[in-house]
Amino acid sequence: MKDITTETITTIKRAPFSVRARLGSFRYAWEGLKAFFAEQHNAIVHAVATVVVIILCFVVKLSATELLVLTVVTGMVWITELLNTAIEKLCDLVSPGFNPGVKFIKDVAAAAVLVSAVMAVVAALIIFIPQLL
Repeated sequence: MKDITTETITTIKRAPFSVRARLGSFRYAWEGLKAFFAEQHNAIVHAVATVVVIILCFVVKLSATELLVLTVVTGMVWITELLNTAIEKLCDLVSPGFNPGVKFIKDVAAAAVLVSAVMAVVAALIIFIPQLL
């Protein structure tokens, strides 16, 4: 089998840019979100928390900076949960049985979700508590 070199990679012909093809790629992202919500119970927990934050944002007068912070930390929770789910699915596919290395990978990915969720709660408490008292 021939080794792939930098020269080989640079000579691979790419299809010309197509707006239609780029827009079509969004379909895969939507399919991923649908599968995520259909299969992951934590998605519902995060959705409820997000709705609560959105409602509180309408109830409490917040600065643009506070809204930005809440948007970023909420987004980070969603991103880490989506990535954690992808990592777990990939690990299950590659190593269906128990594997200590895979356990470590899954635990660290789950820890990333936990850290982002704790950071989001801390940010929300710092922002909302003074406003609600």
